[in-house]
Amino acid sequence: MLHAEGETGRWSYPRSRMRILLLENIHPAAVQRLEDAGYTVETAKGALGEDELIARIKGVHVLGIRSKTMVTERVLQAADRLMAVAAFCIGVNQIDLAAASDHGVAVFNAPYSNTRSVVELAIGVMINLMRDVPDKSAAMHRGEWNKSATGSRELRGKTLGIVGYGAIGSQLSVLAENLGMRVIFHDLTERLALGNARRMPSLDALLAESDVVTLHVDGRADNANVMGAAQFARMKPGALLLNLSRGHIVDIGAMAQALGSGRIGGAAVDVFPDEPATNADPFDSPLRGLKNVILTPHIGGSTEEAQEAIGEFAADRLLAYLNRGDTTFCVNLPNVQLAEVSSAHRILHIHRNQPGVLADLNRAIAGAGLNILGQHLKTDERTGYVITDVDRNYDPEAVQSLRAVDGTLRFRMLY
Repeated sequence: MLHAEGETGRWSYPRSRMRILLLENIHPAAVQRLEDAGYTVETAKGALGEDELIARIKGVHVLGIRSKTMVTERVLQAADRLMAVAAFCIGVNQIDLAAASDHGVAVFNAPYSNTRSVVELAIGVMINLMRDVPDKSAAMHRGEWNKSATGSRELRGKTLGIVGYGAIGSQLSVLAENLGMRVIFHDLTERLALGNARRMPSLDALLAESDVVTLHVDGRADNANVMGAAQFARMKPGALLLNLSRGHIVDIGAMAQALGSGRIGGAAVDVFPDEPATNADPFDSPLRGLKNVILTPHIGGSTEEAQEAIGEFAADRLLAYLNRGDTTFCVNLPNVQLAEVSSAHRILHIHRNQPGVLADLNRAIAGAGLNILGQHLKTDERTGYVITDVDRNYDPEAVQSLRAVDGTLRFRMLY
């Protein structure tokens, strides 16, 4: 499907007429960045359901979301002008990336902006669980005074097992070592061990040695129930479990049983398989009311500093794409880093990765009487992205032949 930009005969859109829709209370820093660049920004506080989003998406050029709004194939099919989706968070499992690629829609996220916030929460809940603070605090609120060292331990000298040694896991590794912990980790991808951290050959091996297990894996479907009944049985008796990554990676029923039986000594959970859509909706879980369990409402990255950094980072990635076609950090299209150009027009052509597209595109450019000043092609297994800079002297009607190039998904002219 071709998505030509602008009205009939027009091949670029004035920035003020491009609609950007930001949902889910995205930080004002993002709004400011985009408006300062000349774009029109609409905002909404909460997430939208699929049917609501389908009704709202028509005429929108850029969509910004967080973790609750689902961008499905139906949504993308209904999006008549959509060029890009920005996830103002780390995860993108709420977006159908394959469908976005097939529609020539670029998807961006903010993979690093909130790592420190998540790491600090992990350190905080570990200390609280080791010291039995949740139960001691609850007792105090009931008017009970129970000063005792029984079951209260230091982090120093304990073994931290990190499952997933990416941006968050590796930063947590460094801070944990500074607190005197021994760190081991398991990751399916080859990772450089930081400090004295030691890679474990399997998840089972990590579980057998860890006093605290913390999960930091991505949201792919294959990671469902990484921690189930069998894995809880392999943990050290009384060990702690932290899940600050994705709700579906832990079997909540099995966790509740392991906690109730005393097989594990406590847990901190920030993410859940089913989460309320808004703050006004009720929350329920088998983990409620269990001993030495800290439950938080998906706030790992929800600090003022992190949300501002995410807003600025994602907005900057959108501006780089809208203004010069730069796809650095795009998660579904080939990554191409581009500089601004002067004294030229830039043609952006996204297409299915099939033979002959570049040749056909260049024939169409030559047929339009355009002189190529520079060209870049990058492909992945699904999609190709061609950036062509041409001289300014051209007839806008002449470039319409580029629309007919077989395999075209999206065609846009800048400048």
